[in-house]
Amino acid sequence: MDTCTITAKGISVSLDLTVGHIADMTVESGGRLIKPLHRAPWVDAGEALPKDLPQGTVRLSGDFLCAPFSRSDVEAAPLHGWPANSAWDLVDSGATEGGWRAVFRLRHRVMGASVDKTLTLIDDHPFLYQEHVFSGGSGAISVAHHPMTVMTGGGRLAFSPKRLAATPADPLEPDPARGRFMLAYPARSADLSHFPTAGGGTLDLTQYRMEDRREDFVTLVEADHGGPGWTALARRAEEDLVLVLKNPAELPVTMLWLSNGGRDYAPWSGRHLGVLGIEDGRTAVGHAASIGDNWLKREGVATAFTLGEGHSFSFRHIIGALPLSGGTPPRAIATANGQMRLAAGDTQWNVPFDDDFLRIGQPVPV
Repeated sequence: MDTCTITAKGISVSLDLTVGHIADMTVESGGRLIKPLHRAPWVDAGEALPKDLPQGTVRLSGDFLCAPFSRSDVEAAPLHGWPANSAWDLVDSGATEGGWRAVFRLRHRVMGASVDKTLTLIDDHPFLYQEHVFSGGSGAISVAHHPMTVMTGGGRLAFSPKRLAATPADPLEPDPARGRFMLAYPARSADLSHFPTAGGGTLDLTQYRMEDRREDFVTLVEADHGGPGWTALARRAEEDLVLVLKNPAELPVTMLWLSNGGRDYAPWSGRHLGVLGIEDGRTAVGHAASIGDNWLKREGVATAFTLGEGHSFSFRHIIGALPLSGGTPPRAIATANGQMRLAAGDTQWNVPFDDDFLRIGQPVPV
């Protein structure tokens, strides 16, 4: 595997240059080594895989850029686009004042645009700071991050304020001979703790239960609250907290992919267990749907960025991890003065954080 590893005090990140996936992320905190991201069990295992798999599935790991998200049905490309399935080159890497910064460029162009990825680590910050820049091109492109975490004992979720949650028209695995699902399709709810199920009841989206064998997908729409968008997962057995943050003006939706033994065919084979994708994006499902009419646009939510010669746009994203006992995620997160303050129950604690990175309140190019 062709990888590039960057480090700062207390954190390291490795990028799989063959597909642009984060192959490993390790945070050293509280005397522990925390690995918040998932790597599929078949990656580099030497087993025979179905020949028609996109490279992004063959090397499914950590986090990667989707452009477009899901179906590439405007410009020919594999599932989730070339950024998730083809090579990136390291173009710059070096120490900064108190950390490390590396820049990578996608060899393929996306709708004629060049794509750069910048990874930044800061000493004693338990966070990976990412930025992607699209330059030139024509038309419009949907985008999403695709961070995946994994649990052995389930966990509890908390979110920044969301307006609603909704499932698409069809489940990921409609054929019971191939897999299973639990949520109702299509369905929606403003209450994340009571989402309609296929069986007629409701399910709590803030709980990840290992006994629920299923493959489900649901989109959360950010509410207007003026702060960063965030998802916090308290992993029970791992006794830690996985954090994913965004600027809602750039990435207005968070898509949850619940993959817990819900696919029975290769390479999944019922063994893809305890995985949660926390996929922040500016997208609908599929490129054509994202740039055409879709239910999110009718809700006033942007689902693509505009490309153009002489024009560029960028968006930023953060993944972090902290030790946490008790399994209770924070009910509130505030960022200011180089700190993140988390509140869970009667407990509050601070961690170092670049509160300027997400550019909350600044104009966002479309």
